[in-house]
Amino acid sequence: MVSMYLIAPNFSDLMEPNVEFKTFPDGDSYARINDISKCQGEDVALFHRLYPKQNTAIFNACQILHTLKRVGARTTLVSPYLPYSRQDKTFLMGEALSAQVLCKLLNDFGAVKLVTVDCHFLKKEGESEYANLKIHNISANKLLVEHARKKIGLEHLEVISPDQGANYLVSEFGGKSMSKVRGDYDKDNGAEAYRSVQKVEREFDVDGKNILIMDDMISTGGTMIKAVENVKKGKARKVFCAATHGFFLNDSLEKLKKISDGVFTTNSIPNPVAEVDILPLLKGAVEAKPAAPSQ
Repeated sequence: MVSMYLIAPNFSDLMEPNVEFKTFPDGDSYARINDISKCQGEDVALFHRLYPKQNTAIFNACQILHTLKRVGARTTLVSPYLPYSRQDKTFLMGEALSAQVLCKLLNDFGAVKLVTVDCHFLKKEGESEYANLKIHNISANKLLVEHARKKIGLEHLEVISPDQGANYLVSEFGGKSMSKVRGDYDKDNGAEAYRSVQKVEREFDVDGKNILIMDDMISTGGTMIKAVENVKKGKARKVFCAATHGFFLNDSLEKLKKISDGVFTTNSIPNPVAEVDILPLLKGAVEAKPAAPSQ
């Protein structure tokens, strides 16, 4: 049982912060736990987003985890979105396994467990271990489907995923999965590692149906846009887009709004369509009785 919550400033939209982050004039990060004496030898939950500005956020997490480790605290890191989670496998010789690097780093600096939501490489709910880090992966799929049903009223809703990797999100609702074909890395753009989505294919009927396309994340929107275009060509009645994590890079939110009947995500990453609150899921996962933050 966790005895205390520590809340980072980048969680302030959901909870009152009691951890301090500042920046030195040269750009170095400064971190401080105001109630460190209350953490000594205790089970602590640190609520801290690792995205956006993931490289800085990861270093800030390591600073706090290391500080807690020094006083003998056992820390569960609660981060709704795990960055670098798409880099758990290599496609080209010499590529870094960044997901392993990050998980090992968090564990080495003192995280005894990570609580996260719809981790990209796990593809399932529950307890796992990856690169020595224990991970409790929660899914927001039920919350997303419930929200979609409220949006369309009592009409029937068919839930699908845009590729096989997100099948675990829809399978319990009887949902089917489309298939995605990616291109190679763009060799003309040396600064950006990106494999474009060439097409999304479907082998089931959507004619006249209300469709919810659900994925773990919408980043540049390439997959979701192709999926919406596909089901609209199949004469779907209404098409909604949902994801646990919404980045919406490259104006993808506006593009999706124009071609669909609605777009929404959880508030794992703050964005204009973060309509589904995952804080109850996070609190339930750590089963904490939080100490009141100091004034």
